[in-house]
Amino acid sequence: MLAEETYPLDSEKVYYSKDELTLDTPDGPKTLKMGYWIVEDPVRIHKMIIKEKVLQVDTFEVLNPLVSKLRRADPDYYKRFMGLALTIDYPGYSTGIVARIPFEIDPVGFYKWWRKGKHEDKVHLSLGNQIRLFQKVNLMDPKMLLKRDLDILRH
Repeated sequence: MLAEETYPLDSEKVYYSKDELTLDTPDGPKTLKMGYWIVEDPVRIHKMIIKEKVLQVDTFEVLNPLVSKLRRADPDYYKRFMGLALTIDYPGYSTGIVARIPFEIDPVGFYKWWRKGKHEDKVHLSLGNQIRLFQKVNLMDPKMLLKRDLDILRH
């Protein structure tokens, strides 16, 4: 029996959907074309590209379809990754809008919608962005802030 050929990760290479890659799995090394890896384990592949920066891929052939797969495969991971770049349904707009726009141009309105409107599950704000939002709201309409958010600013 012939041993399966392996294709170890080459961090200098830009991978396209038809390129093969061998990764360790709980069942041992597994070789798949990149197009199949993004279906099989989209979060792992995304982390290798974005967080670990060990995998370079073609944006059109691999990254765009991967981001689309993430939305369905792991919605929570997708929301954390997208943050303010996520498209949301926001009052006053007939179609979805990127969360960063109301966050920047109408911080008080965004705060009302996000925190008081109980939409925290719709957009993930990093601690840094939460603090920026709370600071802006505190300057513009201090009575609007909930006590727990005011406490975050004081610490």
